Amino acid sequence: MGSMRKMFNQGMPATLARIKELGVTELEGGFGRGIDRLQFKTLLKDNGLKIIATGGSFERISNKDSIQKVIINAKELGALFVVCYWIPHDGDNFTFADMQKAVEVFNTAGKTLKENGLALCYHPHGYEFRQYEGGGKSTMFEYMMDNTNPEYINFQMDVFWIKNPGQDPAALLRNYPTRWKMLHLKDRRIGTVNNGNGRQDVESNVVLGTGDVNIAEAMKAAKEIGIKHYFIEDESSRALEQVPLSIIYLKSLK
Repeated sequence: MGSMRKMFNQGMPATLARIKELGVTELEGGFGRGIDRLQFKTLLKDNGLKIIATGGSFERISNKDSIQKVIINAKELGALFVVCYWIPHDGDNFTFADMQKAVEVFNTAGKTLKENGLALCYHPHGYEFRQYEGGGKSTMFEYMMDNTNPEYINFQMDVFWIKNPGQDPAALLRNYPTRWKMLHLKDRRIGTVNNGNGRQDVESNVVLGTGDVNIAEAMKAAKEIGIKHYFIEDESSRALEQVPLSIIYLKSLK
């Protein structure tokens, strides 16, 4: 849904009709803006669309009261997954203590969500790949993978945010074949400088297959490990023009 944000001022009926026209059947997002919940769900059904995943902030899933609101919202949408997109930290100073807290929150929240028929996923943004004191050459990402319970918490890979700190999306998919449940498909302009801060110029988002992420190999690896859900996310100002071209590219892959 985020890729279509520039259409929101035209209303949800026009936005969802355009998504259907593009051949999309699965969405990640929340309830539509400027429309009541029942109308939005009716529009989804009329356009043959399903919400597969919706967001749940770290703060909300950390709290026993607010996580219940996350659960109610996700179930009303018909979502299968709740996705946490960010671990709070001070500026660029993501610490091992931040990661330890996140592991605890994810294991606890994931158990609660599973008991309510939902699955929790975390969406890394790149700062997790820093090494930490006492970990040798291991990264905090590896610590997270080793210390989260796969019964309660798994992961959504945004291939752009894996490439951005200098990692290889296809290799990570193959290294953890049972932990990745969904992909955000987003390509990065060739020549973009890596960083481990979880930030990048949104205008570096380019049409899939034209950047440096190696979308073809990431898709090959994702298919090998059985990932079923893929969401195009284009954060650039050109998203409405680029998404149709990205879909053409995906259809061209063998």
